[in-house]
Amino acid sequence: MNIVIDFDGTCVTHEFPKVGKDIGAQRILKKLVEKGNNLILFTMRSNRPKTGDTKDDTILDVQGNFLDDAVQWFKDNDIPLWGIQTNPEQHYWTTSPKAYGHVYIDDAALGCPLIFDPSFADRPYVNWNAVELFFQQRDIL
Repeated sequence: MNIVIDFDGTCVTHEFPKVGKDIGAQRILKKLVEKGNNLILFTMRSNRPKTGDTKDDTILDVQGNFLDDAVQWFKDNDIPLWGIQTNPEQHYWTTSPKAYGHVYIDDAALGCPLIFDPSFADRPYVNWNAVELFFQQRDIL
């Protein structure tokens, strides 16, 4: 199974441009990979080599290797990625920029189980215990 996964609010709390706090994703992501599933990182993070007007007052004018930081988080946690921003096999049958997967885990997805805990994080983040249960009920874990 190809599992497309967001980063901020999904693997860690929202703290962009920094990498956020642990929310319990590592254990389940490792189990998914051990069971033969492929993980595809699909995030809004990118490497931004220079500053400039973002055209959005809510987005900081920052520069940095933000995508590299997310990829490094996976490496630091010994979680192999099958794809980064794309499904490495979909170029055989489509030119679409959307990463193809069987399941998408994203805190912004309708129906994704979330935790709302303002004492821990300013924004909701993925409830990994509920995600684990989802996969267990479908014999994927």
